[in-house]
Amino acid sequence: MEGAAWGTCEESLGLPAMSLLVLWIFLPGFLVNTFAMMWGKWLPKTGYGPWPIDGGRTAWDGNRLLGDGKTWNGLVGGSLTSGLLMVIMASAINAGQACGIFVDPLLDHNPSMSRGLWAFLVGSLLGFFSLLGDMTGSFFKRRRGLKREGDVSSKAPLLDTLPFAMMVFLLGWILLPGLHGSTDLLTPMAVVLVATPVLHRSFNMLGYAIGWKDVPY
Repeated sequence: MEGAAWGTCEESLGLPAMSLLVLWIFLPGFLVNTFAMMWGKWLPKTGYGPWPIDGGRTAWDGNRLLGDGKTWNGLVGGSLTSGLLMVIMASAINAGQACGIFVDPLLDHNPSMSRGLWAFLVGSLLGFFSLLGDMTGSFFKRRRGLKREGDVSSKAPLLDTLPFAMMVFLLGWILLPGLHGSTDLLTPMAVVLVATPVLHRSFNMLGYAIGWKDVPY
């Protein structure tokens, strides 16, 4: 990452703080499952959906492609809500803020559009990348015979967590400019990746406790 301000601040942050910085700038991708969960439960109560992404279709092994837990209302609603979260984050931090953990989440992006619109697009993309990884994990869970039908779910700690984190980091790092694509953050990304199963379980236990999830995993 170029820029004297970022370089100076980076040197003052240790690996734990840098890992928190990574979690901060990728936060829309880490919270999108909660948003998708909300859209998946609340929208059907208004009479719309749920609309399973796999349309109820089964694969060659006789199991569902993805299962009832992956819906269009969750995918679209979750991604767009992540976009709104990034708008809030970008509005709360001064543009160009490069010191500390809570840096400008759009640092060095230099978009050709308004900051608010770009923040919405970046947040929505991070959310979509994450949900794409989550769906990939669900696909492999179904192939292992782990079902997700209605309110019945199955627990697979690594497949429930690592695919979404890997996808949001990989695609975010490759496709997004500025701080998200910085090679300086590769090691902190690895630290967050290792910690993701614990973080994900904590968020899901909270969602279960307040009634947003049917299972605590």
